[in-house]
Amino acid sequence: MFYRYLKVADHCPRCGEALHHHRADDAPPYFTIVIVGHVVVSLVLAVEMAFRPSLWLHAALWLPLTVILALVVLAPLKGTLVALQWALLMHGFDPEAKEEIGDRLAPPSS
Repeated sequence: MFYRYLKVADHCPRCGEALHHHRADDAPPYFTIVIVGHVVVSLVLAVEMAFRPSLWLHAALWLPLTVILALVVLAPLKGTLVALQWALLMHGFDPEAKEEIGDRLAPPSS
């Protein structure tokens, strides 16, 4: 589905389905922040309550973990949201929908 890290291909390499009209720009980072934030904050609180490490150790442990976890979660989450749009026939995936041209609707392209 991706031809680079977060760049969605125009067409599926396996089945040829058009993917160029997906709308997954803001949602994947938002959900990534929510998921990674819940995981990391829970771990930070658990480690703080159990071991009480110094602040430099917290920074050395949690900053790299947060960045790595966000980079690992972001691409699969974006793929999931594009797949959800396809499954729900959203944002141009519906073959019966009319294309938007400015303020007007155009007939479906053949």
